Amino acid sequence: MINEQLNKLKNEWLVEVTVDEIQEKLDRYEITSRELVLMYLSRIADIDQSGPKINSIIEVNPDALHIAAALDYERKTKGSRGPLHGIPILIKDNIDTADKMHTSAGSLVLANSFAKEDATLVKQLREAGAIILGKTNLTEWANFIAEDMPSGFSSRGGQVLNPYGASFIVGGSSSGSGAAIAANLAVAAVGTETSGSILSPASQNSLVGIKPTVGLISRKGIIPISHTQDTAGPMARTVKDATIILNSLKGIDPLDAATQSNELVHHDFTHHLKKDGLSGKRIGIARNTYFDELSESQLAVMNQSIKKLVELGAIVIDSIDIPSTNENWDINVMLYEFKTDLQAYLKTIDSSVGVRTLTDLIQANEQLGEKALKYGQKVFLDADLTSGNLTSSEYLESLEKDDYLSKTKGIDAAMKEHELDALVFPNANGEMIPAKAGYPSITVPAGYTNEGEPVGITFTAKAYMEPTLIEIAYSYEQGTKHRVAPFKQ
Repeated sequence: MINEQLNKLKNEWLVEVTVDEIQEKLDRYEITSRELVLMYLSRIADIDQSGPKINSIIEVNPDALHIAAALDYERKTKGSRGPLHGIPILIKDNIDTADKMHTSAGSLVLANSFAKEDATLVKQLREAGAIILGKTNLTEWANFIAEDMPSGFSSRGGQVLNPYGASFIVGGSSSGSGAAIAANLAVAAVGTETSGSILSPASQNSLVGIKPTVGLISRKGIIPISHTQDTAGPMARTVKDATIILNSLKGIDPLDAATQSNELVHHDFTHHLKKDGLSGKRIGIARNTYFDELSESQLAVMNQSIKKLVELGAIVIDSIDIPSTNENWDINVMLYEFKTDLQAYLKTIDSSVGVRTLTDLIQANEQLGEKALKYGQKVFLDADLTSGNLTSSEYLESLEKDDYLSKTKGIDAAMKEHELDALVFPNANGEMIPAKAGYPSITVPAGYTNEGEPVGITFTAKAYMEPTLIEIAYSYEQGTKHRVAPFKQ
């Protein structure tokens, strides 16, 4: 139980606090990082494990208080490392941490698996002075095990609930990251996305989620699905906080070939936090198909958001078409790459876990029975039926088709025709095409339905256009400030 002074700070100041506001108190020695960790741990006990019980955190770092104390001492004796010094961050449970926490992807089979080394992005966060507070629950295996698994469910961690209402979809697969940050259980989180897994929970939990260009951030040490589409990215309550974290995550990693073409490795994204960032930007609204499934209330929120873009200086081209929207897409690339990439990852974990192949995983799940397979493992089975051979004609034809349809006949075509700076989608409804292209997107809170369900507006552009997207997202956020905390704190 924390003392009365910290309890007051926890329930008042800590709610919706930003990186800058925390650093101001830390620099003035009005609070310590150790006290900050204590307050967040108390909120986890109050909100995540009791009270609303959103079940967003699968494991807490037992060394977090010691790490925080060491960083407090370093601040006093050597000074601050930068904006993330002493800042508690949550990490999705498919990202390796070489500490006392497991890396399980929410799976019972990997429930006792420890990573042998930190993922590259975790090393970078630690070097920046961030405190890895814990691991977040997720849709098991990043939602690539079963066809009917609900967002936010894992056999190891149970069901994550949306803090804005248990009846609302929490979004997947970085659902725990989304729910935890929405509920103010840490400053920010790192999620991962193959197709919509950052954008969806960010939209559903009234957060900012940045799904960067594939190759901006190293994937080394992340349990994979597809090397063509996988990426990590920040999830935070403000564009600025997400941007600060993105600065620490980007880099070139000799162990991740995709990062070798990183055009923005030395770029400071905070230079693009411009309140007038929408002025003169040409924004295309991708209504066809992507707005069709919105409820009347969601549509009203999006229409109001589009009006606001105009008020903030954007040139809006409404109802633009992406030529490839209704093409016959498939998931062959993911199925083939999952088998190959996952088996490469399994070679890096402790052999005592007893799995080295996708077939091993399938058999281990079958041995565990219902507690591991509440929703089955059809996607695992489909992936295992492939040869896993990345020279197969089926794989190569799908790879070429995805690349052509998502880029040349997809986003590139739409942006070129209308000379756009970005496309707009509601929530994560348009995530598939930029995912297959490896292109960046940013989701920002757009408002709430009459029932209180969050709605997000997602901005998408071509590879390495993060600076433009940050300008647009920050300008929209500052001109609207829609986000509110999910419940009375």
